[in-house]
Amino acid sequence: MGKTLRTPIWVSAMTGGTAMAGRINHHLARACGEFGMGMGLGSCRQLLHSDEFLPDFDVRDAMGSEALLFANLGVAQIEKLLEESQFDRIPELLQKLRADGLIIHVNPMQEAMQPEGDVFLRSPLEVIREVLLKLDAPVIVKEVGQGFGPASMRALMQLPLAGIEFAAAGGTNFAKLELLRSEPEKMAVFEKLAAVGHNATEMLEWSNTLHAELGTQCQVQNLILSGGVTDFMDGYYLIRKSALTAVYGQASGFLKYAQNDYEILRNYIQSQIRGLELAFAFLQVK
Repeated sequence: MGKTLRTPIWVSAMTGGTAMAGRINHHLARACGEFGMGMGLGSCRQLLHSDEFLPDFDVRDAMGSEALLFANLGVAQIEKLLEESQFDRIPELLQKLRADGLIIHVNPMQEAMQPEGDVFLRSPLEVIREVLLKLDAPVIVKEVGQGFGPASMRALMQLPLAGIEFAAAGGTNFAKLELLRSEPEKMAVFEKLAAVGHNATEMLEWSNTLHAELGTQCQVQNLILSGGVTDFMDGYYLIRKSALTAVYGQASGFLKYAQNDYEILRNYIQSQIRGLELAFAFLQVK
């Protein structure tokens, strides 16, 4: 994507439009600049039609020009923009944020469980293909909370994506969170469905197999391995097992420290980087 990370850690999409969003995002962006990490913003949906919350997301100055920064939109919002012939709002959004590219998050289970959730009228794969034709910027595709199955991974790895983020089962289960907002009867019916998913290790095994099977048809060369990653040991294991260039992503681990003074976040990241250095020095993954 034209940039080099000094640390193989990705700050996975967080938050926006809440009371502490600006503080959290700017602390995380500052850390990305200091330690050479990459960052995906939380859903930028609010910025498509208004600049009211732009200060919460406008973190480029905090992280500097060398750090990798991606904006983030849901596939449902992109489908709607395409329907309404407003796709130009996406490159405008990237320009506004001075972002290097776009993350498309695919979250069918979350939308289905959400009381006011969007209904997909087209296949997300079809929408992603259209974005790749129209958008002159790198695109990463991520799932949210349940993970991609092997058929989805096969289809995605044959597209000219800048990367895939797993955001697998084992991290925050957004479908379950949405159910908690529903009436008890709905939760009783659907809670088992919301628990279905694939973890990062399963998805990594599929991606390694597909990379070998597809050969030159495999166009994806970068992975962000997230979902259930709690610390550097989890991250080290996953990136060393990957046949593709990979970094690991964390969300809730960073969020816990980003709400406080910057030095608290800085100390946490320093300890994680030191642990990662020691893991590379002393450990091998079988």
